[in-house]
Amino acid sequence: MSDRSRTIVLATHNPDKARELRALFGSLEGVDVVTAGDLKGDVPEPVEDGSSLVENALIKARALAAFSGTLSVADDTGLEVDALGGAPGIHAARYAGENATYADNCAKLLRELDGVPTHDRSARFRTVMALVDPATGIELTVDGVLEGRILDAMRGDGGFGYDPLFALADRDATLAEIPPAEKNQISHRARASVEMLEVLREHLGSDG
Repeated sequence: MSDRSRTIVLATHNPDKARELRALFGSLEGVDVVTAGDLKGDVPEPVEDGSSLVENALIKARALAAFSGTLSVADDTGLEVDALGGAPGIHAARYAGENATYADNCAKLLRELDGVPTHDRSARFRTVMALVDPATGIELTVDGVLEGRILDAMRGDGGFGYDPLFALADRDATLAEIPPAEKNQISHRARASVEMLEVLREHLGSDG
């Protein structure tokens, strides 16, 4: 890698996700990490019509890389609830409808699991991250998984999305009850980010 600064664009307009990802990628030295929201012009909003997290992550990363001409990283996250056959899965962000709020999605999940006992509420967050380099055409994906269970009531004021309902498998705490710094060390997105950091270091290190 040359000694000039490199830029990586994160394919998100979600301020909550952007904040987490900036913190997670902060250890990359000599690299400027920006988000799609920092770019000028009509940044594309591709239709996430893939049939898997991998496909959706690549759709977003490819669109942003083509627009910016810059190394781009996108992620797609799903919530897999075993009692619901893996739903909401890739539709987690729009579970209660196209313009659903976090509260709307959580409310629908609680309705769907009404009457399901605690021991049958196992679930996991899964994040797939995709890297697309428009200069070389290289495309790579990694993933991260966090196991837990869905509670019957929301707990905690932190986090976002389904965090107040998602209890960690190894303790009696939700993702909304633990400090942000701790979440950034153990979350599904953090685990995918650790894998992506290694990919980026290798990729950037081999770039002359």
